[in-house]
Amino acid sequence: MRTQTGCIGAGYPHNMTSWEYATVPLLDHATKQILDQWGSDGWELIQVLVMPNSGLVAYLKRIVAA
Repeated sequence: MRTQTGCIGAGYPHNMTSWEYATVPLLDHATKQILDQWGSDGWELIQVLVMPNSGLVAYLKRIVAA
């Protein structure tokens, strides 16, 4: 799992929402359980991609706590 925090650059309003991102490998036999767990932790699913050599990968985001 890798996370990255979105940042506000120069010229953007200071009240803009900041997001935290994560990439999560999904196991075929436990996809729903993995996504349910991340969802209960406040993560929103953005997309699931099929990677050529590593199977399914989920991309998630959530608002950075102030």
